[in-house]
Amino acid sequence: MSDLLSPILVELKNEADAYWCFVGLMQRTIFVSQPKDTDMDQQLVYLKELLRLMFPKFHDHLLKVDVTLGLLFVHRWILLCFKREFNEEDSLTIWETCWANVQTNYFHLFIALAIIILYSDDVLQDSLPSDEMLLHFSNLSHHMNGKLIVTKARGLMHQFRLLEKIPCTTQDLCSSNSAGMWDSGHVPAIECVGHENVEGCPYLGTSSSKLSLFSDILDHK
Repeated sequence: MSDLLSPILVELKNEADAYWCFVGLMQRTIFVSQPKDTDMDQQLVYLKELLRLMFPKFHDHLLKVDVTLGLLFVHRWILLCFKREFNEEDSLTIWETCWANVQTNYFHLFIALAIIILYSDDVLQDSLPSDEMLLHFSNLSHHMNGKLIVTKARGLMHQFRLLEKIPCTTQDLCSSNSAGMWDSGHVPAIECVGHENVEGCPYLGTSSSKLSLFSDILDHK
């Protein structure tokens, strides 16, 4: 049975209701991807940028071992919504925090960032290559503290929100389906940091784009 469908069926205890909830899950959830989807590639790009901004030590290690292969362990997290990493109770808690779309549609990437920050000491200390990193994070399955990770992820999201500037490559992390997303308080500036198709970047040559970010957020509502 599907890793994603089984907990829904257990919770609802009705096959028809579980089926339609599963249909809604597949239609609405950002963090359900196919292995070869461009969506997966884009989410890995976002995660790399988050690591560069908020955990540069690990980002530097990825550059040494091959940044693409180094994030292989993240694929299962995104494809199965962390279902195989935690017990059922913690998995459902993580799902709910991600589906709430509070402050961002990409909270699952902050969950991934929190896991890496909390459980990568051995990776950095021993300078593990990509294949051993994959084994290290796979072996953490059902041995991680789900509540601690959610709390850490919320803190990281708050830190990201308070940054003075964010790179244009992370702009979509500021989008949310929830009303009131960043419509008051501090709004980070967006600046172009240089990337592929840079000539088409709306933030090229700008050092402060708060107004543009605010307009983009309103357009997502």
